[in-house]
Amino acid sequence: MPVGNGYDVLVVGGGIVGLSTAHALTRAAPGTRVAVLEKESSCGRHQTGRNSGVIHSGVYYRPGSLKARMAVRGAAQMVEFCAEHGIPHAVTGKLIVATERSELPRLHALAQRGRENGLRVRELGPAQITEREPHVRGVAALWVESTGVCDFGAVADTLARLAVEGGAVLRTSTEVRGIVRRSGEVVVRTTTGEVRGRALVNCAGLHCDRVARMAGDDPGMRVVPFRGEYYALAAPRRHLVRGLVYPVPDPAFPFLGVHLTRDVHGGVHVGPNAVPALAREGYTWLRASPRDLADLVAFPGTWRIARRHWRREAGELYRSLSRRAFVAAARRLLPELGPGDLRPAPAGVRAQGVLPDGTLVDDFRFAGSGPVVHVLNAPSPAATASLPIGEEVARRVLAALR
Repeated sequence: MPVGNGYDVLVVGGGIVGLSTAHALTRAAPGTRVAVLEKESSCGRHQTGRNSGVIHSGVYYRPGSLKARMAVRGAAQMVEFCAEHGIPHAVTGKLIVATERSELPRLHALAQRGRENGLRVRELGPAQITEREPHVRGVAALWVESTGVCDFGAVADTLARLAVEGGAVLRTSTEVRGIVRRSGEVVVRTTTGEVRGRALVNCAGLHCDRVARMAGDDPGMRVVPFRGEYYALAAPRRHLVRGLVYPVPDPAFPFLGVHLTRDVHGGVHVGPNAVPALAREGYTWLRASPRDLADLVAFPGTWRIARRHWRREAGELYRSLSRRAFVAAARRLLPELGPGDLRPAPAGVRAQGVLPDGTLVDDFRFAGSGPVVHVLNAPSPAATASLPIGEEVARRVLAALR
């Protein structure tokens, strides 16, 4: 057990990635003194608790990338983890549907990418789409067998329990305010006092770039928050969707478009769109942060990404402000959908890394030096990949401690 405020490893951030890291550390090196520092009163309150609950297959990601490798491995590990610990989950497969013939080249390219990533995918025609999803319409589709759904909040709770059983300490309501690196230790100033560790892991998600700078490292990117707004299908209309139905994504934009997802509890979500958030935790238009807005305005990448994607973002903003426009986007997949079929659902915020030149960071990113490891740009599919991410971070930290 830790003595006072001294630990071997301090993990900043109690989301699913931070909790997975703590669990991996206590498994790989029993007796390692680990503390998870979480600013909220409980863990998993942000990206972990506000996502679609989809176990992603890895079909979208560039072959050989961290996202591709960790999503494929993470999906299999997540299903095993849920089964072992009695967490609600299902391997449902999903349809990626082309609604226009102009999308067919992208659909075929996606099928090839999936095969390169080692996935079992099948290309389907209209009749086969109807067999799987009777109310969905399209000219062709890709069936991805290994996609599933789970309750990531329950996964995070289980990881927290296992980490504590392994000797870790969860320090909630503990916000990091400053970091000082000294020879042989890292001193973290928090809202509840100083905490010392031999090593530090930054899993701060929406605030990971700020924590990296506190630790004296240049993350080389800035988190630009995008809010994903969802609706839920009214209960009498849930029969319209059996499983998971996605549009063909635009490869130039890191968001998947408005899709249909049936969760493990029987609800069906429609969305999300992707609009700039006015705060890193800006889950509504009314929630704004002067500090976050000032950071966005001062960052050159914000303006460059706006110039590069302004047409696409204009459409996303319109769908945010108009339910009819949102429904029109969803009706490309589900023609029977009407505005009265939808109910507002909680939104999430994606911690998207952006480079100073306006390029969207398209892969997970690990950085840091010596006893400090930063997990940067870990939005979706980070929940799916959380177990292998935690293992990789634990490996890096333990190597630094030797």
